[in-house]
Amino acid sequence: MIARTRTGVAVLVLGPLVLASCSSPPSHPSTAALAAKYLAIATPANEALEASFDALEDTDDDLGASATLLRNIAATERQFDRDLVALKLPAKLGVTAAALVRINEARATMTSQAVSASSLDSLHRYETELDAMNVPVEDQVRALRKQLALPPPTTD
Repeated sequence: MIARTRTGVAVLVLGPLVLASCSSPPSHPSTAALAAKYLAIATPANEALEASFDALEDTDDDLGASATLLRNIAATERQFDRDLVALKLPAKLGVTAAALVRINEARATMTSQAVSASSLDSLHRYETELDAMNVPVEDQVRALRKQLALPPPTTD
């Protein structure tokens, strides 16, 4: 079972692309406006991920169903990431967002690899690794939320 908290997600985008996309001209929306935009993309992504991870727990004895759910998880994370990059955050927030995307790239790659698990034992080994990979992603989400003056994320 992959443990999941409601801290947010992000995935695969190349580092230079993220840094270029996160920088913008000196005039920026207020922190409150940026926080609202962040929540507008994070909330539905987190809800979709929570549903997929809950379903994954229920189907962890079905390799095919698990693979489908893992593909959905990776797609949701990648869409969130594209949406986060599209916010074109000011420099300090952009650096945090870029770090979030960068560390999540490894998790997205692992999620995609888990899709191809050829046995339940193999799938469960991936789940252990994916659990561990959540921690640095969650740390960056907390940092970004703090910079956006948002409360810490709730956890399961």
